Amino acid sequence: MIFEQIASGGCQSYLLGCADSHAAIVIDPNQLQTDYYLGLAARDSIRIRYVLDTHTHADHFSAAKELGRALGVPVVTHRLSPAPYADFRLADGEILKVGNLRLKALHTPGHTKDSMCVVMEDRVFTGDTLLIGATGRTDLPTGDPDALYDSLFNTLLKLDPALKVYPAHDYKGRSHSTIGDEIATNPRLQKRERAEFIDMMTHLNLAAPTHLTEALRTNMSGGRTIAQLLSDAAAHVPFVAMGELAERVKKNDLGLVLLDVREKDAFAAGHIPGAQHLPRGQLELRVNKELPDPTQRILVCCEFGQISTLAAATLRELGYGQAAALDGGVKAWRDSGLPVNAL
Repeated sequence: MIFEQIASGGCQSYLLGCADSHAAIVIDPNQLQTDYYLGLAARDSIRIRYVLDTHTHADHFSAAKELGRALGVPVVTHRLSPAPYADFRLADGEILKVGNLRLKALHTPGHTKDSMCVVMEDRVFTGDTLLIGATGRTDLPTGDPDALYDSLFNTLLKLDPALKVYPAHDYKGRSHSTIGDEIATNPRLQKRERAEFIDMMTHLNLAAPTHLTEALRTNMSGGRTIAQLLSDAAAHVPFVAMGELAERVKKNDLGLVLLDVREKDAFAAGHIPGAQHLPRGQLELRVNKELPDPTQRILVCCEFGQISTLAAATLRELGYGQAAALDGGVKAWRDSGLPVNAL
């Protein structure tokens, strides 16, 4: 068996392959590691045949849709997953074949209603149902402490105690545990009565994940993240260094249209000398009047360098083939002691 555990902060994902057939699956893929999964597959001469999410993640952005589309392979989820991009939905007890490997799905709701664990040979991939020394939280959308109690005590913990536990998260640098170790030492599993377990889970008072809204939105719908929008825009936009623009300002000869796309008050408070103002929210509506020559070189700037990237990409889509974005923003310009004009 080919096996790689990939950590992204506290998030854990796994590349699992059949040594005989060289077929593989990626479990709980993270967008931050998309290229790494592909690199591992190339290194080991294996073909990724499936990508699988154990549940709808709320604390990171799943790469399942992106990997599935890039590789032309099915995205696997539990049948209750809301993800519209899922191609292969497993029910409780069903088996997914990956070469000579057999992966059995166990429906383990509680952290989310679509949570499942994946059992194979000597290990179980527990998603966020069972963590090392903890369990998945139940206070996020579709969480249910009563269902989690059943999933743990009536399903997962009845498996072979020797099975290795590989969770979707661990923040202490641990790679795995076993069912037996968790039964013996996991503090949350010592609450063996249903009522006391539910009371404990109900009063954990955990902080919400940093990217909760965006992660749920994108993982549930297949929509794009802000980071993806920026990355896609940056891939189609050239950038101009702040030092080069500073030299042009110093010579009082920009040689291009410097377009500031911030709001009116921000522009009035201080802008790069020679800048023309056109708020991003009005760009498409006023572009023909404000930028009548599509052959002009246009350099777009904003406060932090992100909105300007999106605006430059939009301008290029509209036919302004020489639109570029400032590498940095007006804030960095000010912080560098470079000149600004105010209205």
